[in-house]
Order: sequence, then structure tokens, then C-alpha cells
Amino acid sequence: MLNKLAASELVLNDDGSVYHLNLLPEDIADKIILVGDPDRVPKVSKYFDKVEIKKNKREFYTHTGTLRGERISVMSTGIGTENIDIVMNELDALVNIDLKQKEFKTEHKSLELFRMGTCGSVNPDVQVDNMLVTQNVVGLDGLMHFYQDYHFENEFSKQFLDKFPYQKIKPMLYFSEWSEELGELYKDAKYHGNTATFPGFYAPQGRQLRLKALDDKFLETLNDLGITNFEMETSAIYAFSKLLGHKAITVNNVIANRRRGEFSSDHHASEKNLIEWVLERIIK
Repeated sequence: MLNKLAASELVLNDDGSVYHLNLLPEDIADKIILVGDPDRVPKVSKYFDKVEIKKNKREFYTHTGTLRGERISVMSTGIGTENIDIVMNELDALVNIDLKQKEFKTEHKSLELFRMGTCGSVNPDVQVDNMLVTQNVVGLDGLMHFYQDYHFENEFSKQFLDKFPYQKIKPMLYFSEWSEELGELYKDAKYHGNTATFPGFYAPQGRQLRLKALDDKFLETLNDLGITNFEMETSAIYAFSKLLGHKAITVNNVIANRRRGEFSSDHHASEKNLIEWVLERIIK
């Protein structure tokens, strides 16, 4: 790969900011909280000592400030791994590419990324309104197969692939895992589990309106293969972090148990508990 990037490869706005996130390198901290919903960004940043930067474009909202004296950012990603493709590449560009010269920096910077989200459980024993930290993740969306250098396997991935029965979906699978270092911050979570990241909200998550899902027992089968919960972003966050040399952890609040048909009775209170619990551990 050439060191000098063409304008069509690294697209910038008129002010020199990265195209989708609308950010300059000085706009982000080394610790970044990733949330899906733009409305959750101010719910997080209100706990900061102060907010110095507020920027947005489309669904990507960013607040940067300080928490207990240390610089920190919170950013919304929107829904799905296709958005994570944008977020992860542009965040990495902000710290590891000279945007003015459009050249790779010789010194690599590693970001610490904390996904703070919600999820559904496929394990009937997991109780709603509790924190679940993702250790292993499988992506069912196929995104990382578009990247030449990505390969990851461990015992979980090998066992999962060996027993996965859906042959049409199997070629799309890819795997990753948490940053053990960041995982230490959340070792007191009630649940640590294996997450499936889905490419959609309806049939991929077993929901059926006018269209039938692939298999009525899909979620149950995933649980039998060792999956604890599901959501729509973590596989790409973890995989890009491995590929680009960043550290990532996902802490989700379980708001639904699909196997038991339960949903959080007050997911707003549950969300508040999640934010406070995560922030308390990011910066002591």
C-alpha cells in the first residue's frame, strides 16, 4: 500500500475534518465511549466535569470533555456494523494518519473504546436489568470478509464453527474477543458472555411480521452453541480494534430476555444505571 492516500480514499470536509464524523484530531480523547443512540450522548456527557466540544453530522454526535480531571469523549454510532465500519476507520484515521499530508504516521496510537449499549439475551437464566460484558463475539453480517488482513480464531470460534448448522449463513461468520486489559475494569459485572452481532432487527433476531424467519429455533440454537446475548455492533468494534491496534470492550445492559419473553419494566432507569456503572470504572 502506498503511504500517500488519494483524495478519494480519505475523504475530508472543507475544514479538514474526517467526512462522516465531522471531527478533527484534537476533537477526541484517547478514551471514547461508543453508544448507538444520538440521544444517549448528552445523557452520558452530563456526568462530565465539563464539555468542551460538541459536534455532529448525520447520526454521529460527539461530546468531548473531562471526567474527574481526565479527557474523555462520547460518540453515537447509529445502528449496525455498516456504521461501525465508518466510525472505526475514521477514528483510526484521526489518530494514525496525518490528515493534512494524507500520510500514515510513523508512531501508532491506540485508543480505548467502550461500547455502552443494550442487548437481548438468548439464555433463559440471564436476568434483565443487569450488566453483561462481552468476552467473545461472532459477527453474522460478513463485514470483515471485505478486509484482506483479518483473521481471528480461538477455542470459542472453532467450537462454534464446527457446530453451526446454517450453511447459507456460515460463510459470513467472523469472530473476535475483548481487550482483557479493559475487561479487568468490569470484572464485577453480573454476567460475562459470548455475543452474537446480527445484521438486522427482524428475521436475524428471530422476529416475524409478514416475513418468515429462517428458523423458529434460531435463538435457541445459538444459545446451545454458547451464545449468551445478541446486539448489532460489537463484532465490528472488536474486530477492527484487533486489526487496527486499539482496545475495546462492550458493556451492555440486558433489557430483554427473548427466551422467557421478558422486557425491562423501566429501561430508562436501567439505562441510567448502566451509564453510571460504566463511567465509574472508566476513570476512577
